[in-house]
Amino acid sequence: MAELWWIYSKPVPADGRELWTLFLQCSCITAVIGGLFYNWMFASLEYSWHLSVSTAVSFSLLLLLTLLLVHPARCVFSMIMPTLGTKQGRKLLFSTCIMIAVVNITPNIISNIKTILQVIKCISKNSSESLLNSTALLDTVSWEFGDAMQETIHSIYKPMNGHFRFSLLQNSSLIYQKMHLAGEKISREFLTVEELVKDSVRVANRLAAGFLMLCLCFESTWYLKNYLTNLRFDNFYITEQLERLAANRRAAHLLVGSSKKLLRPTGLKLSWEEGVLCLVRAMLLTVALLLMLVVVALDHFAFSVADTVVRKAAQFSAVPVTLNIKYKVEIGLLPFLFKIFGRPSEELLLGDFNKTYHHYLVFSSASCRISPPRPPNPSVLLVVGLLFCILYSTVFLETLARRLCRHIAASFFPSWEEKRVLHLYRSLARRH
Repeated sequence: MAELWWIYSKPVPADGRELWTLFLQCSCITAVIGGLFYNWMFASLEYSWHLSVSTAVSFSLLLLLTLLLVHPARCVFSMIMPTLGTKQGRKLLFSTCIMIAVVNITPNIISNIKTILQVIKCISKNSSESLLNSTALLDTVSWEFGDAMQETIHSIYKPMNGHFRFSLLQNSSLIYQKMHLAGEKISREFLTVEELVKDSVRVANRLAAGFLMLCLCFESTWYLKNYLTNLRFDNFYITEQLERLAANRRAAHLLVGSSKKLLRPTGLKLSWEEGVLCLVRAMLLTVALLLMLVVVALDHFAFSVADTVVRKAAQFSAVPVTLNIKYKVEIGLLPFLFKIFGRPSEELLLGDFNKTYHHYLVFSSASCRISPPRPPNPSVLLVVGLLFCILYSTVFLETLARRLCRHIAASFFPSWEEKRVLHLYRSLARRH
């Protein structure tokens, strides 16, 4: 592995064997990166299959030629990998989390809301239909009551017309048509909102992904540029070369006295400034995690409400409505004379009507088309949780990733690393 890395980091291969080894290394790297790039474009950014394949193949060929022919480009590309553990990599992973949440969780929430609206539409349709049927019952009651009023014993007491004029709405299909159009309009609006959200987030995620990839390349290039132009840049590590230089000049005490300011690049010790930065980054990431948990909680809440509404609507029983009419007509016989003699008057029954009508108000029906509630997808929650675990790990590994970038740059430019070590040694000697 050391020999392969030595060949990979050399500016120019020494012979044909090293050239073929470098070509095979670059070919394997570009094949893996091309496959990941295709999967990223097709699965995450949701580009078409043909565009993803053509872009991935073109990118792989261009990357192969660049890595094979340009030595600093190999160094920049090698530093991109640890740079994924810095803030740019966190931004890229966080945009992926947002894309996964919007593409998978938001449609689930909208689907459950549509289920609730379907239940409301079904209840409104059945209750209005039942209410219209109750008006037909009232019409029947009025005519039967009118007939009873006409059938009195003496025609002299018969009313001229005992029927009520009850206006009944006969065109019930107009109500159904308006309700259906209203439901279709709401469904189209929800579908439009869902597509608008998906398209907006898809475009925003594509732009953010492209921008963040450029930021990764820029940050690696910026680090290499500062490494090659500024001897003091990121130069406070106790490396093996610095230890050998101090031992050869019999100045090992310089490293011991400056141990609080210098760090070992292979150690896990963090300086006070690095620790504070890690805590600040962790707090910002926690805020983002809370926002993501709010979206997940909304998904669970929408499913719970939709499931409860569907179950309760199926348990709705018909409400019985009872209409009881009691009608009695009597006439008193000479009430004045009976009152004089102190005897109770006798009454003559002219008509008697006592009848009960039953009706049922129905709120739900098996003919209603209600889509079942969609439960939250546990695999989406697992992926989002895994990505956030990686994000939290990058918060504390960012310092180590930066040290790895310094080690990569030193392996690609060993002569410049000697100058940097000599500069650090002279600074420690002057300070001592």
